[in-house]
Amino acid sequence: MKIGDKVKGKVTGIRSYGAFVELSNKEIGLIHISEVRAGFVENIHDFLEVGQEIFVQIVDIDQYTGKVSLSLRALEEDKQSVMRHHRFSNDRYQIGFEPFRRNMKTWIKESLNDLGIKK
Repeated sequence: MKIGDKVKGKVTGIRSYGAFVELSNKEIGLIHISEVRAGFVENIHDFLEVGQEIFVQIVDIDQYTGKVSLSLRALEEDKQSVMRHHRFSNDRYQIGFEPFRRNMKTWIKESLNDLGIKK
């Protein structure tokens, strides 16, 4: 196992601060409550229950104690970043940054006028 791996596990215990998950290699990791999902989680029981099988991402392995830190939120963020993929150019027209180059002088002049700066 290494940081960044996405692994399957089973929730074995839940506390107010997080959930313990047994991983496929029989190691136990912890999902801190802040790693359950993006945003505030008031009650971890609203999202997880003992015996539930889940996929988690390994976010840290303490080299001295061997403790494994896990995250559900990281997987949620991965899905969102794939869905939000943006391009800075239109592939069909191959225009790239050309509109910026064409308009930059005008935009600078307008901004300086708005600020009351004469060039």
